Amino acid sequence: MGNKIVEALAAITETTHEVTSDILVMDFTVVNVFMVGNPLSMENEWVLIDTGLENSSEFILQCAKKRFGENNKPQAIILTHGHFDHVGSVIKLSECWNVPVYIHEIEMPYVTGKKDYPVADSTTDEGMVAKMSPTFPHTSIDLGFRVFPLPMDGSIPGMKGWEWIHTPGHTAGHISLFREKDRVLIVGDAFTTTKQESLLSVILHSEKISGPPKYLTTDWTEAEESIKKLKNLKPKLAIPSHGKSIKGEELTKHLSMLVNNFDDIAKPEKHQYLNK
Repeated sequence: MGNKIVEALAAITETTHEVTSDILVMDFTVVNVFMVGNPLSMENEWVLIDTGLENSSEFILQCAKKRFGENNKPQAIILTHGHFDHVGSVIKLSECWNVPVYIHEIEMPYVTGKKDYPVADSTTDEGMVAKMSPTFPHTSIDLGFRVFPLPMDGSIPGMKGWEWIHTPGHTAGHISLFREKDRVLIVGDAFTTTKQESLLSVILHSEKISGPPKYLTTDWTEAEESIKKLKNLKPKLAIPSHGKSIKGEELTKHLSMLVNNFDDIAKPEKHQYLNK
């Protein structure tokens, strides 16, 4: 039931906006998906970051056609991690475009049918999303021959000038993506800018910097260290998978606030993984 509510909400609130000339955010309210590539460049090449929910594929295909042309498929699909709201359309899209999918090697079992994620923990927060989170899909998908581990040198196929940063905590193989030349950071779920546990906050996109979504985060020590790692990159623009982008002095101030008050802002009082 919970996942049907999330899918219905995403389907009726699909929007897009550019955050830079080469990054388009597709906003499904409950999660963001990103197209990276400048449609005005001579190469006109691009990459898709994450794939949203299971019913997100048609909107993604429409956006790709409008932005990059009828038969211009992405160089690759990059997954920040394997949770249901990030891989929901990856099988359909990778088959439709016949393109490779890349993910951190630690996440490979979750996208090759070998290992399931833990069931979400509803005790982390009193918000409605947290309470219905145990109904969210947690079993693995199987991408078969289409999925590959990201290169160990930190490079990202199809994304020149970008590097992937291992930011575990939310999941063991979670990554964020960073471009040093303009200090742009695609956060994934390493931190959010909305209270993801609250349905009202998700719908309204209420700005509230926080840690990763509580109900699916399995290692809070690593989650804290990952946020410190991202802060040390001194990003000028951060684009999260949940919530609105944040930049400049506001980003610096809020990241410092999150790091300095992590236990109060991000970590739940109760969680089945807290002591593991």
